[in-house]
Amino acid sequence: MVESVFESLEPLLPRVRKPVQYVGGERNAGTKPWDSVPVHWALCYPDAYEVGLPNQGLMILYEVLNERDDALAERTYAVWPDLAALMREHGVPQFTVDGHRPVGAFDVLGVSFATELGYTNLLSILDLAGIPLHAADRGDGHPLVLAGGHAAFNPEPIADFVDIVALGDGEEVVGEITDVVKATQGWRRREVLERLAAVPGVYVPSLYDVTYGEDGAIAAVTPTSDAAPARVHKRTTSDLDDWPYPKQPLVPMAETVHERMSVEIFRGCTRGCRFCQAGMITRPVRERSPQGVGEMVEQGLKSSGYHEVGLLSLSSADHSGIGEIAKGLADRYEGTGTGLSLPSTRVDAFNVTLAEELTRSGRRSGLTFAPEGGSERLRKVINKMVSEEELIATVGTAYEHGWRQVKLYFMCGLPTETDEDVLQIAHMAHEVIRAGRKAAGRGDVRATVSIGAFVPKPHTPFQWAAQTAPEVVDARLRKLREAINSDRSLGRNIGLRYHDGEPSLVEGLLSRGDRRVGRVIEQAWRDGQQFDGWSEYFSYERWMAAAERAGVDVAWFTTRERGEHEILPWDHLDSGLDRGWLWDDWQDALAAEEQDDCRWTPCFDCGVCPTMGTEIQMAPPGSVPLSITPVGERSSTPVRNPALTGDRGA
Repeated sequence: MVESVFESLEPLLPRVRKPVQYVGGERNAGTKPWDSVPVHWALCYPDAYEVGLPNQGLMILYEVLNERDDALAERTYAVWPDLAALMREHGVPQFTVDGHRPVGAFDVLGVSFATELGYTNLLSILDLAGIPLHAADRGDGHPLVLAGGHAAFNPEPIADFVDIVALGDGEEVVGEITDVVKATQGWRRREVLERLAAVPGVYVPSLYDVTYGEDGAIAAVTPTSDAAPARVHKRTTSDLDDWPYPKQPLVPMAETVHERMSVEIFRGCTRGCRFCQAGMITRPVRERSPQGVGEMVEQGLKSSGYHEVGLLSLSSADHSGIGEIAKGLADRYEGTGTGLSLPSTRVDAFNVTLAEELTRSGRRSGLTFAPEGGSERLRKVINKMVSEEELIATVGTAYEHGWRQVKLYFMCGLPTETDEDVLQIAHMAHEVIRAGRKAAGRGDVRATVSIGAFVPKPHTPFQWAAQTAPEVVDARLRKLREAINSDRSLGRNIGLRYHDGEPSLVEGLLSRGDRRVGRVIEQAWRDGQQFDGWSEYFSYERWMAAAERAGVDVAWFTTRERGEHEILPWDHLDSGLDRGWLWDDWQDALAAEEQDDCRWTPCFDCGVCPTMGTEIQMAPPGSVPLSITPVGERSSTPVRNPALTGDRGA
């Protein structure tokens, strides 16, 4: 029997901020008797409770595992430094919020990384749990440390700290991992890892040897066991209607970043934005049926008590049945006070009919559009196919129909970017306010310009690109602020929010690093670095000092452009995308040539469908599929998305 540590934890809670985040007991959470199952999972989001609890991926796996008769899953999050210090002082280990059981007692510690900035928190969690930091130092009695999530598509910087990595969708693979752990209880750790390496989508870093050439680049990545495949392919969950999770969303005890229930209406994206790792690694597109969405919303609202529903995906207005979904939900919940929302909306996917359906409840929050690049030339480079005229017209229509606030999201530091490209953002923001005042017939319309510093990511066409130096990013952002405020009559209606370039350079180091970067992570953590996604804890100077002590050249991993034939740290991990296609798309980007969306135009041979043994869903399961021109029968006339042209109720 593994006992709760709450008796030791409880006296510490009055001495820390937000103690409620550590007590558990959320609606729809629960525990199982420890001895009732053979396999025990601790699911971890390596950030604070307020960020981690709403995470959809962790919530899904929590339910999937707990539905099994042979497994239990509990949750753990990073604890704030105030509690961490007290836990070390009083000998309280890292615990789960469900049963307050020590994390070190579980069979598997599954860590979901949405961003690489959670790596130092992983080391804090391992240390507090009493689990050796390095996988090589763990014995048969220690948990298997598993990494998953989008940031795990290049796990090499944390290869020394994790035992296994799950690539791609997790719904099915966690069950297969559970089967192996159950079947190998009592085995030696090496034998268990070799069995896990045979599970499709599972990568075991310790079963591979990495060598380097004289130029510092990787010379080879070689399996050291017959059990380890030369190349590990990601897992893809094909039919989302077969996985209607979460059925019972967790309702937080403390305030969190999202106070709503969410339904993922489709997964994947074929828009082809060259900067977007999520859009690349989650291909192909798989849609949930309108009926499936409706059933999940009904059950989720009933079991949670929420009054807002987020319809989530990478580009929700691109669902081929979005009009039907929006109208059906608006009809069903009209008069109940239930609000519906979409995440950031593409300019070319917005239409008023859809927006009006989503706001029929009376809730009308601001709209967010993401042009990403300031100039039309730069938008062609990144394959964000929207003109300034389209943006102005779309935003003007929104203001005309009653919206008073829009948010425009851009990036700074994109490949081939110049100062003039960034200054075009100011011109665009001024035109948005002019159009808004004219359309609304009033002067109180507002726009917020939000800028993020660009980080080249693995498995994208920009994986070879040089990252822009922080001082260049910061200088361009200062010029942008001056340009926005140069016209005070317009500038007073425009807010500007941006992130400094320094945190992004560290993210770039962690995103495209190899195993040598693990030394930097450990050194930074030992120097006190943690919670890198929070400005009050992030220290650029500490990271640079750690890199110097570890003997790692930060510029070599960040601001250096890679060559076509250089072996990249993640080349042995297959996201389904053909490497040659990614390189060709990188060359197209440098030439400012656009790539069409293959959902509505002929296939452009990115490699995902044949590699994954699947195909893009042109309609939800059970619906009549939209036509698509096969390869070899290319047409000059693109097939339009009915959701964008007003058909199917949109």
